[in-house]
Amino acid sequence: MSEVGRVRAVASELRDRLRHRNDALRCQQVVELVTDYLEDALDAPTRTRFEQHVAGCTECTRYLDQARLTRDAMGRVHPPEPSAETKAALLDAFRRAQRD
Repeated sequence: MSEVGRVRAVASELRDRLRHRNDALRCQQVVELVTDYLEDALDAPTRTRFEQHVAGCTECTRYLDQARLTRDAMGRVHPPEPSAETKAALLDAFRRAQRD
């Protein structure tokens, strides 16, 4: 990373800390929890803190919206059915693994 890139990264982190210094969660934590949030896997207190942070943070709201769009789009992707040859090879490999 260039010197300018490092300075920008530090400045971004400082802005994040100042903007959310009183929040229970920081932007980085929201990013780490977004999948669990979308899968409804957060406990109630964490979910509340997550939602409070997102409600006051434009960047995290945007990130959450993008994650939702990605999840929804991926839910519509249907992989092709494997060929009969591929299925046979997988079953054969599974059977060999069971014997060993």
